Amino acid sequence: MTEETALADRIESWLSVNMPMIQSHGGTSAIRSVDAETGTVVVELGGACDGCGISHTTEETLQEELTSHFEAISTVTVEYGGGDDWAVDQPENYMGIDRTQGGRGGQGKSRPASDFF
Repeated sequence: MTEETALADRIESWLSVNMPMIQSHGGTSAIRSVDAETGTVVVELGGACDGCGISHTTEETLQEELTSHFEAISTVTVEYGGGDDWAVDQPENYMGIDRTQGGRGGQGKSRPASDFF
């Protein structure tokens, strides 16, 4: 197991314990890349996160929490996936996400005021 793979596994595990709201809100998350040498990690959010009005808050939280929790991480980049470049070849993460579009309203296009009330 390479250093990057081990770090990616630790981050995936951390996400499943500390960021359950991603999945509970219909979103998906995946570690797209980790570079232990430069301290860079790319987290990909999809499902209902893509286009969500508060996804910037999730993005800021990921950036703050990952850099403070993991000494090896200095830069966190959050990308929004679900399209053609979604990392489907990556294994399912610890949260049991199947990487299909979906969630509330699919692809983050929910209109709570009109869809649910």
